[in-house]
Amino acid sequence: MRIAGGFLAASTLAGATGCTASARLTPAKTPTATAASEHPAETLTPLLQQALPNVQGKTFTSAVVSFPPRARAVPHRHGQAFVYAHVLEGTVRSKLDDKPATTYRQGQNWVEQPGAHHVLTENTSRTERAKLLVIFVSHTGDKLKIDDPSP
Repeated sequence: MRIAGGFLAASTLAGATGCTASARLTPAKTPTATAASEHPAETLTPLLQQALPNVQGKTFTSAVVSFPPRARAVPHRHGQAFVYAHVLEGTVRSKLDDKPATTYRQGQNWVEQPGAHHVLTENTSRTERAKLLVIFVSHTGDKLKIDDPSP
C-alpha cells in the first residue's frame, strides 16, 4: 500500500488488490428522474475487500464514496459494521442517530458505531463535488449498506 501526500493512492490499491467478486458492497444505482431532480445520489467505488487473517469472521472493506454537488444519501445503516469515514475532497454534513448534524471538511473524519442510524449524509456544496474514503470492519458476508424503507 502506498501513501501519497497524506492520501491513500486509491488507484494503486485498487489495481494491486482489486475487490473480490463476493463483495457485499455494490455501487449505488442511478437515481430515478424524480429523485435526481430533488437531490442527486452518491456513487460508491469499492477498492478492497479482504478477510482479516487475525480476526476470524471479520472482513475489512474500503471504498470511495463520491457526492456530486447537492447530493444526499438515503438514510441508512451499516448493519453491525464499524465504519470510519475520511473526507478526501469537499465538505460533507453527517448526522448519526439523535446527535446533532456535523459538517466535515477535507482532511477531517468520523466513526460510526455498529448499528448506528445514518440519518443524513450530504454534500453541502451546490457547485463542488465531495469524496469520502470509507472503511468498514464487518462480519464476513454481511451487507454493508441498508437503506431505510421508502415512505
